[in-house]
Amino acid sequence: MNYMKTAVLLAAMTALFMGIGFLIGGQAGMLIALAVAAAMNFWSYWGSDRAVLNMYGAQEVDANSAPDLYQMTYEMAQRAGMPMPRLFIIHEDQPNAFATGRNPENAAVAVNTGLLNLLTREEVAGVVAHELAHIKNRDTLTMTITATLAGAVSMLANFAAFSGGSNNRNGFGMIGTIAMMILAPLAASIVQMAVSRSREYEADKLGAEICGNPAWLASALAKIAGAHDRHVNDTAEHNPQTAHMFIINPLSGERMDNLFSTHPDTGNRIAALQQLAAAWGMAVGYGGQPQVGNGWGGSQSRGPWG
Repeated sequence: MNYMKTAVLLAAMTALFMGIGFLIGGQAGMLIALAVAAAMNFWSYWGSDRAVLNMYGAQEVDANSAPDLYQMTYEMAQRAGMPMPRLFIIHEDQPNAFATGRNPENAAVAVNTGLLNLLTREEVAGVVAHELAHIKNRDTLTMTITATLAGAVSMLANFAAFSGGSNNRNGFGMIGTIAMMILAPLAASIVQMAVSRSREYEADKLGAEICGNPAWLASALAKIAGAHDRHVNDTAEHNPQTAHMFIINPLSGERMDNLFSTHPDTGNRIAALQQLAAAWGMAVGYGGQPQVGNGWGGSQSRGPWG
């Protein structure tokens, strides 16, 4: 199903490229845009995950450099019945995490240091399980390609501002160029939102099943949301097309459960997880002390990993 979504996404983005190319340079511009779109589609499938990780300065860790986090992720992957993904840490104070990769065999999970310093061991397990759920559901292919192509469409639309106004051969002129400058990024954002919102609820549910306790993820979401506004993620602010990849929207500003939000309302997600815990006969409350210091892994709490 997600391969079909990705195919539709690539087709939609290609059409946007061609439309902008037509406004910029008529039929010749449209053909050039088609060629660029084809190259972008190919590169997005094979290299967009590396591009996003590089964008955020993610550093890969292993069993030697981050033994507790690595072991917990490995055992969660085993519980999920999937290969161990590559594991990355991003030196960023804002607590957050994301997954990327074109399939479970070529996937990566990245967590911010702010998240590792804030959450308990169980809560980190809940977050990692959520990201593994995205990989298992093959959401990451669509998410990563969307981030890359949405950024490319926005840049191409902005380029139209400088080159399209003097080109009236296509019959649209300045009005058409201005309309495309507005509509192209908006259309890219709508596609981005369409593949973002429902998958978060699905990943929350599967993540709860993987880690074994919905309250762990509910508690993590509450803490991440509570600390969000105290830290600005400058990289995300300059690359908003990647916002939908994170477990909670990394952008500053109003975050509501409406059409123009990349994520469902966090309170609604927590409530859904509490309902799931109640259905499983578990306590719906949560809590715990945050991790502090120069790294993660010092908690004495023990989860299903040992």
